[in-house]
Amino acid sequence: MIPRQRSSPISPVSPPLPAIATEVVDGLFRTPKSLPPKLLYDDRGSALFEQITCLPEYYPTRTEAAILSTHANEICSRLGQNVTVAELGAGTATKTRILLRSLLQHQFSVNYFPLDVSAAALQMAKDEMERDLDSVCVHPHVGDFEDLTFLERQAPPRLVLYIGSSIGNLERNQAISLLQNIASHLSRGDQLLLGADLVKDSGILHAAYNDSAGVTASFNKNLLVRINRELGGHFEPDTFSHVSFWNQTASRVELHLESVIPQSVRIDALDMTLRFGQGERIHTENSYKYTIECLESLLNDGGFEVEHTWTDPLSWFAVTLGVIT
Repeated sequence: MIPRQRSSPISPVSPPLPAIATEVVDGLFRTPKSLPPKLLYDDRGSALFEQITCLPEYYPTRTEAAILSTHANEICSRLGQNVTVAELGAGTATKTRILLRSLLQHQFSVNYFPLDVSAAALQMAKDEMERDLDSVCVHPHVGDFEDLTFLERQAPPRLVLYIGSSIGNLERNQAISLLQNIASHLSRGDQLLLGADLVKDSGILHAAYNDSAGVTASFNKNLLVRINRELGGHFEPDTFSHVSFWNQTASRVELHLESVIPQSVRIDALDMTLRFGQGERIHTENSYKYTIECLESLLNDGGFEVEHTWTDPLSWFAVTLGVIT
């Protein structure tokens, strides 16, 4: 008779950490502390950003929308026949409808492939797009810019939209790398429409990122709320202040969260406690502002030849069409 072997105890399996865990650990153990701006855009952050775009101080959205409205027919006339459209960081795609409405005057229907980290924003975009423009078929894709293989689902000729001045969140080498990645998924003759904010008076820039209603502050602090929710953090958002300023040397607006008191913050899922001195900051976002010459250089280094650039009457914003040659 074979003796019964004693069973080994079953060890509990820890649930996998949320995707943001590695970036939070890496960022908060740096000196100075910083977190990638994409973490700002969970569902609540995306909804808050939509509110920001409607604020009187925040000029980029309405300025870019005006450029698209004024020049949509000319932009579409420069595109190929039966073009398919993809968009990076689409959000709710409000401005995109301006362009697609004009594109439908040039072709019978449009296949539209929006990419965003927020499933809620994509669902809203799909619902509103298909309600307003029934000849647009929406193929949403939840994800970030690290995986652009969804572009290969498009039939050429292809147009990629990267509007909303989101490229300004990236360092120059990161922006070039992203453009090169986009180009690697495209073919000769495919095009990119890039929206970018231009250098202007510092007072206008300060107001745009420090609105009187405090929505941008809520947007910035929501990053702490997200860490609390997803990682068991114990941040008290009211013990951090929203700090934003124009860094002229670097040609960028910077967003930070500043600890208003000395404090320690526990993050349960990471089994770590962070210490903040009074006045210590977490760098959460950059928004680079460009000259037209810098934009053209950026696109060239990213693998695109500039076809044309449109600006508003005050030259506050630029929309540039580039092509793979």
